[in-house]
Amino acid sequence: MEKVQGENDMERWERLEEIAESERGVIKETWARVYANCEDVGVSILIRFFVNSPSAKQHFSQFKHMEDPLEMEGSVRLRKHGRRVMGAVNSVVENLGDPEKVTTVLSIVGKSHALKHKVEPVYFKILTGVMLEVFAGEYAKDFTPDVQLVWNKLRSLIYSHVQSAYKEVGWTQYPSNSV
Repeated sequence: MEKVQGENDMERWERLEEIAESERGVIKETWARVYANCEDVGVSILIRFFVNSPSAKQHFSQFKHMEDPLEMEGSVRLRKHGRRVMGAVNSVVENLGDPEKVTTVLSIVGKSHALKHKVEPVYFKILTGVMLEVFAGEYAKDFTPDVQLVWNKLRSLIYSHVQSAYKEVGWTQYPSNSV
């Protein structure tokens, strides 16, 4: 069964907290450990994403009919997409001190997914949540509760920028609780 976001969750997402310089350091330090295993972590994130939100697979013709996580894990195309996801996050992390670059990276990602792929923006919220779940599970020693709070700020930043890109291109298909 898929998780459904409630209205209170949406309100919480709209409150974007600034990421302090010390918090950017925490993000970069923990990200370095995660990104050292970029491909495997990216695959883990996508598999969990598709298992938790099977409706997301409709946007991926090459994964649409895959049900078995082992089949997904062996997919060259899924691995490639996992690297792209991790690469985008890496661009954001590397440029946390440069808000314009972060905006540019996430605007490109958001607009591409809105216009070319027709992906509902709520999937970014779900995907970034799954990302943090995978990090906390696979790097439990590094992802303490305090570190997770900092990463939640980054998660909010990512979603906020992507959502802005969707609005900029006139995306009007905001399903309320349909995912």
